[in-house]
Amino acid sequence: MAETEDKGYTVHDRRFLHKSEEEKAEILKEEAARRKAAASQDKSQEKPKVTPLPEITFSAFLISLSSSAFVHLGDIPDPATGQIKKDLALAKQTIDLLGLLREKTRNNLEEDEEKLFDHLLYDLRLRYVKEAG
Repeated sequence: MAETEDKGYTVHDRRFLHKSEEEKAEILKEEAARRKAAASQDKSQEKPKVTPLPEITFSAFLISLSSSAFVHLGDIPDPATGQIKKDLALAKQTIDLLGLLREKTRNNLEEDEEKLFDHLLYDLRLRYVKEAG
């Protein structure tokens, strides 16, 4: 007859039928630890929650640009640093950009967009003159 070859693996019976109470408790403890480790790994791999961005509209675009100008005028703190810094050159450039955009979009906007644009430009120009003067 042929000899049997050792395959290099063992089988462990994980059923509770013939285990003592201590062995059962140890198996349950190990299983709970494995589940906890797997759950914490899943949580660490979850993506951070992203806050929803506002709808992209022309009005939102105008408000974004004007907010940038107000930051440069020193009226509101910089969202990235929380500090108030004045940079009149950047404020002027942003206001001039809005003015150029206003001329290029004249009579192509809805009524509420026209009013918003005009009011924003008026307020920004007044603030700039007051700050630069």
